[in-house]
Amino acid sequence: MGNRMGYMVLLLTGSIVFLSSCSTVGMHERHEKMMAHHKEMKMHHQDGKMMMKMDGKACPDSCAMMSKVSKAVAVLAPTAGNAATGIVTFTKTDSGVHVVAELKNLAPGKHGFHIHELGDISAPDGTSAGGHFNPAGMSHGGPMAGERHGGDMGNVVADDNGSARLDYVDSHIKLNGPESIIGRGVILHADEDDLKTQPTGAAGSRIASGVIGIANPN
Repeated sequence: MGNRMGYMVLLLTGSIVFLSSCSTVGMHERHEKMMAHHKEMKMHHQDGKMMMKMDGKACPDSCAMMSKVSKAVAVLAPTAGNAATGIVTFTKTDSGVHVVAELKNLAPGKHGFHIHELGDISAPDGTSAGGHFNPAGMSHGGPMAGERHGGDMGNVVADDNGSARLDYVDSHIKLNGPESIIGRGVILHADEDDLKTQPTGAAGSRIASGVIGIANPN
């Protein structure tokens, strides 16, 4: 009987040791998996942005581009009942953002031209783009004024053929950071911006609209 009890105790002890061993092995394996997952999906700070790293490599180029945009573009399409079209590029330079707009099918004369707060151009009349982009809460003014909306680009002037070109460097427009224009709307107006009437410059209806997106820098 003593021998039987001893045998059972040995079996029980062996069972306890075995279970304890299995538990330790399982915890070790789970720890290794967690560490591997953490290694693959670690976050690091780069250029003031949080970016994902996978398997020790930086995230795709599209992610990196968002933290250091050097060029943007907006393609303008006519709103309902209008014919104006165009392309606007915004290129980062040492002195500001170089704005170049090529527009056509306009009535001859001056037309207000602004960056608006929203990239929503779903409304037929362009009003879904909201008001002027104005992150600093300033008064409306001309592009060279000390106080102006961030989106104030003044006027374009169409010739007798309905073509207009704008080419200047803007010191207020930003392609990066909290005041970035990426994803905002560009609106071309029917009338001249008088550069003083608040908050719109009395530039009239919206005859073309587009959304600013990241452009190929090459």
